Amino acid sequence: MAVTVHHVCFHLTSFHPVRTRLPTRPNSRKFHAKSVRCDGSIETQRVTVKNGNDSLEICRVLNGMWQTSGGWGRIDRDDAVEAMLRYADAGLSTFDMADHYFFHWEMAELLNCSFSQFKFNPIEIETKRGTQVQKLSSRPIQCVLTEDSRTVVVMNGKDSLDICRVVNGMWQTSDGPAEDLYGIFINRVRRERPPEFLEKVKGLTKWVPPPVKMTSNYVRESINVSRKRMDVAALDMLQFHWWDYSNPGYLDALKHLTDLKEEGKIKTVALTNFDTERLQIILENEIPVVSNQVQHSIVDMRPQQKMAELCQLTGVKLITYGTVMGGLLSEKFLDTNIAIPFSAPPLNTPSLQKYKRMVDAWGGWGLFQTLLQTLKTIATKHGVSIPTVAVKYILDQPAVAGSMVGVRLGLSEHINDCNAVFSLVLDEDDVNSIQEVTKKGKDLLRVIGDCGDEYRRA
Repeated sequence: MAVTVHHVCFHLTSFHPVRTRLPTRPNSRKFHAKSVRCDGSIETQRVTVKNGNDSLEICRVLNGMWQTSGGWGRIDRDDAVEAMLRYADAGLSTFDMADHYFFHWEMAELLNCSFSQFKFNPIEIETKRGTQVQKLSSRPIQCVLTEDSRTVVVMNGKDSLDICRVVNGMWQTSDGPAEDLYGIFINRVRRERPPEFLEKVKGLTKWVPPPVKMTSNYVRESINVSRKRMDVAALDMLQFHWWDYSNPGYLDALKHLTDLKEEGKIKTVALTNFDTERLQIILENEIPVVSNQVQHSIVDMRPQQKMAELCQLTGVKLITYGTVMGGLLSEKFLDTNIAIPFSAPPLNTPSLQKYKRMVDAWGGWGLFQTLLQTLKTIATKHGVSIPTVAVKYILDQPAVAGSMVGVRLGLSEHINDCNAVFSLVLDEDDVNSIQEVTKKGKDLLRVIGDCGDEYRRA
């Protein structure tokens, strides 16, 4: 996989607003420090993110529901809702949906693979036509690479088609089930739990639009879909993502989302996978975002190198995902060698495969094993698990309001590990031992780029 190296020098003392030609809203202003606040100490279980009059109280360990999309095993609807109730009853009452994402991060890797020309050999195929069985000899089917290796001609006899070698699969554009599950779940809560319990339950969802013109009606209709599926009058938090920064339509979309917030359709507006430069531009355009959801783990500390400084200046908070790296940061992968067949658990979920690539970019499996051994020593010292230590370490980082842990609803649970985070205190020796390992890894900000760049740069 080819990577782009970016040298970044960013210090709070030398921070200056980015000059941009992107359109701004009327009366655009430069933002001031602490325009957004996050109340609550790092030791508390819940935290309130604020921007002006907008506020939302969330649990600091969020239940990530990307895992309900099917790639982690079949989810039974009734079992999933029962599991959501158990999490909420245990105090883990903030749920994060990712129904509207589809997967782009494979494309850059695929485009840089070196594939040789290949042919399918003739074979005999038996087919049934009514009661007759025919044997058909297939003709050679060829796949011929073009000079730039980005397109390919598939041929069978005189029939041919020139296509891009990376095909945009549209299966992922169908919405996942998380918002529907939340709608069923929240109605169970309304019927079976007291009103004060309902107040603590929060559903955070996302909107990832295609690059079309962001009109008021288009944005409104899209948000109404989520409101209907989640069966709520107002979305607790709408986290917005935009794929292509060269298209400034994201500012139009955010303006319309802000209007919907003023109408009471959305309680808080937030971002997901935006970089530091665009976050600054958005704030300068007076879009009242309260948080930015980004990938952040002990391996991937990019948010602390650039994004966190802007967040500390403005008060915007980070909600992190990938904090346990899909389960790689756990006892399950301790003392394993994935290079030897069947000697390690299979990387059989989208998240395990994704974060294994992060391990490769950071320092490889050997260094990762050293990190796991260090985390295991700390976990044993405190009587907790490796994932608990991994989550607590990130929650203690500047600007982090909450960290997400994926839930495989009805298949497995980690309620105890999550709740153990709130009583865990990492001491100076713990932190130093972790940093002694991580400093041996590569700087992913240089390797990959800023937050979210892994989805945008080939």
